[in-house]
Amino acid sequence: MNLRNYTSSAPVERSTAGIERLLVDAGATHIARSYADNALVGFIFTIEVSGKPITFKLPANPAAVKRLMEKGIKRARPGTARRLQEQAARTAWKLLHDWVHVQLSLIQMGQADAVQIFLPYAYDALKNETIYDRLKANGFKALTAGETHD
Repeated sequence: MNLRNYTSSAPVERSTAGIERLLVDAGATHIARSYADNALVGFIFTIEVSGKPITFKLPANPAAVKRLMEKGIKRARPGTARRLQEQAARTAWKLLHDWVHVQLSLIQMGQADAVQIFLPYAYDALKNETIYDRLKANGFKALTAGETHD
């Protein structure tokens, strides 16, 4: 399988704590954990950019990782589903940790700023949507000047 960290043994708790530490070190002033169906699904955090606080919603999707991993199973054994779910969670959160670490390194080196990196995840709490969610709902028309391509 060509999926980074697909055999990660890093506990979810270590990866999520690492993400929080990275965000704090990057200047996050508020960090909240987001849950769905009693499972951690992401972080909502605020970072000041040019003196203005901007909130971002950063998701992890262990279910998507699990679906990908399931494709590689030829013959399931007892307990495979449980082990796969646990591995998918470890992999998803370790991948997100690595991604956040790399992105924050780019910011630290001056190659990008937080808005450039996290723009798709900019979050409007009143509408409960990110910029990406809004663009997707509108068929990404804002990115194509309203043009349609057949």
